[in-house]
Amino acid sequence: MCPTTVDPIAATRQWVETFVVARNICPFAGREVARDTIRYVVQDAGDWEPALLALVAECERLDETPGIETTLLVLTPGLAAFDDYLDFLEIAETLLVDQGYEGVYQLASFHPDYCFADAEPEDPANYTNRSPLPMLHLLREAGLEQALARYPDPEAIPERNVTALREEGHAGLSTALARLRGQIKDT
Repeated sequence: MCPTTVDPIAATRQWVETFVVARNICPFAGREVARDTIRYVVQDAGDWEPALLALVAECERLDETPGIETTLLVLTPGLAAFDDYLDFLEIAETLLVDQGYEGVYQLASFHPDYCFADAEPEDPANYTNRSPLPMLHLLREAGLEQALARYPDPEAIPERNVTALREEGHAGLSTALARLRGQIKDT
């Protein structure tokens, strides 16, 4: 990931609206965008301890604020290397369990260089978890369970996404994310 001077909140909002919602990668995201129930937070992750404390603070904020359905914790600067991000993610997941949040909140992970263990880096399927900047997505388990219960065939969502993103192709997806990072200017 190349560093940019892009506003991390603006880039993340744009990604949610023009990448995730527009491609229906998460069929539940559009509703939360419309309801304005997504919290966006930027946290410097150059030092992991304050970043992990910020994650716990966001869990506490969700505990206290039922009107926020989900939080996107954008981790910048820091964690540009995907392997470092994965190490941080492992610690973050353990911390949530240690803090008693297992079954309450779920972490979804997004990174500009996200690559599934069984995929090639250029596989468009990786774009289901690629974002303009490294981030953690805190989801309320109860809200997620309710959304899944109302959605027909939720088990088909991942395969539908993989098929659609592979049809779109790596080049177009890569350009879309680069544009969100401010590396490509609209002409």
